[in-house]
Amino acid sequence: MKNVEEFLAYAIKLEEEAMLRFGELADSMASYGNAQVAKLFRRLSDYSALHMGDAKARAGFREIPEMGPQDFHWPQGESPERAAIWAADPFIARDDALHIALEAEKAGLGFYAHVLATTTDPEIKALCAEFVEEEEGHVRELEKWIAAHQAGKPLPVDA
Repeated sequence: MKNVEEFLAYAIKLEEEAMLRFGELADSMASYGNAQVAKLFRRLSDYSALHMGDAKARAGFREIPEMGPQDFHWPQGESPERAAIWAADPFIARDDALHIALEAEKAGLGFYAHVLATTTDPEIKALCAEFVEEEEGHVRELEKWIAAHQAGKPLPVDA
């Protein structure tokens, strides 16, 4: 990252992509009657929307570069938290959907952790440390859901 404005442009785009994809997955799961996983995906979409709002608020007084899709250089060619679209398959098992969400959150965490580890800009480091902490919370929540599912317990929908 060249500067904090570029970091914020990436953060806003990453969270927007996650919000949209998890929203799509929530709608898909709801339409197929998988209310518990739909609620999980909706919660993740809402988290991403909040995280995006935070990034936008921090960018409010800055001149954020306008970047098209071709300007973002993501580790795997697309935004890290853009969960696998095959999670919208109506026949997907709940545990598969949960693992897809976990992988997306881990990819987002990995992206922010990489930026944190490689930047020399103290302002990017400070912002990125906060984003890493939030992503770690998302990973922990998904791990709780997966553990509950594997133990045959109800998912902690209201946790």
